[in-house]
Amino acid sequence: MAQRRYNEAEITAIFERATRALQAGPGETSPAEGMTLAELQEIGREIGISPGSIALAAQVVGQATLPASRTFLGFPIGVERTIELDRQLSEEEWERFVVDLRETFGARGSMKGQGALRQWTNGNLQALLEPTPTGHRIRLRTIKGEAVSMLGGGLGMLGLSAAGLVAATVQGALVDVGMLAAMGSLGVAGAGLLATSALRLPRWARTRRHQMEEVAARVALTASSLPGSD
Repeated sequence: MAQRRYNEAEITAIFERATRALQAGPGETSPAEGMTLAELQEIGREIGISPGSIALAAQVVGQATLPASRTFLGFPIGVERTIELDRQLSEEEWERFVVDLRETFGARGSMKGQGALRQWTNGNLQALLEPTPTGHRIRLRTIKGEAVSMLGGGLGMLGLSAAGLVAATVQGALVDVGMLAAMGSLGVAGAGLLATSALRLPRWARTRRHQMEEVAARVALTASSLPGSD
């Protein structure tokens, strides 16, 4: 079975965690392409970190699930990530996590809580904290607000343009230059909206996915330590 490959943010968190454990007491593949646990352990040996410390750190970082994407017409319009923690975060740790979110996403947002639930929201960007039988679960999610309207509008314009040209053909009105120009302009505008979305949405989704990977790795690292041990 193929070994899991850790991304750059996870690799950083793993070595930070393993180094902390080492201080507390007793490859050819680039990080951008991902590394296996065995490759990480080999690097750890070279810098004096035991394979066991690397494996434990990888287990902690592995608590964060891979990001999921919501799509519309094949384009990504939303990114989500769930992080399962083996213990509950303290109020102070939750507040520090919110500070990390604000710095990572460049958004102030607002916090609110109801009972055991905690939430940080900035427009369509949300972080939800909820208790589980073994600890806490954090759900990160965001949606590109104008994506559906842009994609739907572009598709609608193309559809109206095509329908107009078909109707003109049936009615023998293809000699109507004004009508043909209007339908052509409508089609070009629709194609432009779709092309703009095709360029922007994947890049936006990659950025949000990477940001979520970073904060997920850091909060998993926090949860791996005892409260107040930082």
